[in-house]
Amino acid sequence: MREPSAPPLARAALDRDGDTRADDDALAHLDADPAARVIAVHRDKALLAEVIEGSAPSLQFLRPADVPTPALRAYLGRAVATAGSPDGLPPGTPIELRVVDADAAAALEGEDARWSGLRAAAPVLGDRDAGLFTEALALANWHDNARFCPRCGSTTTVVQAGWARRCDREGNLLFPRTDPAVIVLVTDDDDRVLLGSNALWEQNRFSLLAGFVEPGESLEAAVVREVGEEAGLLVDRVEYGGSQPWPFPASLMLGFTARVAAGAAPSSAAPDGVEILQLRWFTREELAESVGDIGLPGGTSIARWMLERWYGGPIPESLAWATS
Repeated sequence: MREPSAPPLARAALDRDGDTRADDDALAHLDADPAARVIAVHRDKALLAEVIEGSAPSLQFLRPADVPTPALRAYLGRAVATAGSPDGLPPGTPIELRVVDADAAAALEGEDARWSGLRAAAPVLGDRDAGLFTEALALANWHDNARFCPRCGSTTTVVQAGWARRCDREGNLLFPRTDPAVIVLVTDDDDRVLLGSNALWEQNRFSLLAGFVEPGESLEAAVVREVGEEAGLLVDRVEYGGSQPWPFPASLMLGFTARVAAGAAPSSAAPDGVEILQLRWFTREELAESVGDIGLPGGTSIARWMLERWYGGPIPESLAWATS
């Protein structure tokens, strides 16, 4: 088993090659480059390569001429040398995203099983492909939400090889945005972990507390505020642990640990009743004993990675989490 030294979606192995984006003819050059390859995305799902005789799962890399006219094109970057790349894609290979409609997707591959969402695909893909899929999905989601200028309401046009949009009326540039959110592993002096059940989830699903960073707020302050709002607890000893993109649709999850502050009673933790409906403290033994009755965050989430770092290794399989 691969040692989870980084969160699952933070394993990118790619040269993003920002210089090429500045070339107005970058996409035309990709069309003419026999080495260029394309990954196809349709309705948030990417086309995976056919698994033959036990081959490792990977994205399907297509030649530009083999992909029908797309709804969106964006240059993702160039392949770098990585261990265990299943298809031997040479370092330096330019890779492009093409978002396709239903007819184009069916023409490329009519078998639904080869079109996979990121949550299902990332745990089995290698570092390069998991990173490419994450980048592609985040960029596609941003374009889908940036078709109109937020300042004047005019339509916008894709420029800079898919890494910006220009307002058709005023000419100002719009760039992809990411929303920072903190996610917190709270422990007490007995090293128990606090998990909460969100109002939007299925019953008996538990994860770490999390929330978006507010304007003018530091990350550390957001940690203290979110735990206070959702659990009624004061925490301190806030420490950064790692981050990963979460393109559902456009978040960056920033992982922290925090400890219940001196003088605050862990037993006083109470769900806010709006976002969080239930809170539970778990020792490692209690968590292992409860996995048959509760659902824990899925394998692509930073929450699972943080929990397993606290737990000391892989956590036994829990109830399936339909949204993971």
